[in-house]
Amino acid sequence: MNTVTIATCTAFLGHRRVANGSYAEVDQALRALDLSAGGLLVFDDASGTQVDHPWPAGYAPAQPAGGPPDESEAATVAPGVGRPRLGVVAREVTLLPRHWAWLAQQRGGASAALRRLVEEARRSQGDQDAQRLAKERVYRFMSAIGGGLPGFEEASRALFAQDAGAFAHRTAHWPVDVRDHLAWLARDAFAATPLAVTSAT
Repeated sequence: MNTVTIATCTAFLGHRRVANGSYAEVDQALRALDLSAGGLLVFDDASGTQVDHPWPAGYAPAQPAGGPPDESEAATVAPGVGRPRLGVVAREVTLLPRHWAWLAQQRGGASAALRRLVEEARRSQGDQDAQRLAKERVYRFMSAIGGGLPGFEEASRALFAQDAGAFAHRTAHWPVDVRDHLAWLARDAFAATPLAVTSAT
């Protein structure tokens, strides 16, 4: 069964990390701080996207980090008479006529064939997708908080070149809280090479 993951975020004042946890926990921590000097930046941990604070009471990103249930999970949690409720969502798909013709010949019709193709792609390309999403997450964060730091352009090139050593080297002299958070966000960004947190000397 799919597990709903609580959305979390991390708050910085300048380059100092001041809060991390669920949106409710971070909101509570920030309300206890003096933010009058400005410099507050809050980032969603799953996407690296900067979010505005204060947010409405009870706010959290609409999509749980765990994602919607897949076909087998939905059938398990929502059994019924006849065909199980799959939790499907209808959206427009634009294909060429030859694609529709091929799909129509597949077992279960176009929708079932598309679901099988998507699940197969998820299994076969999971690692590549995780790396791509991790790089995007890291770049969003570092662009917002580290765009003016020395070596930013070089670090960005190293990130997208999947050069973990060069990335760690170019960010080694960045503020420690920024560097540590980058290392955590980049945990899936480099193929079989976990990013080491390099201490500046």
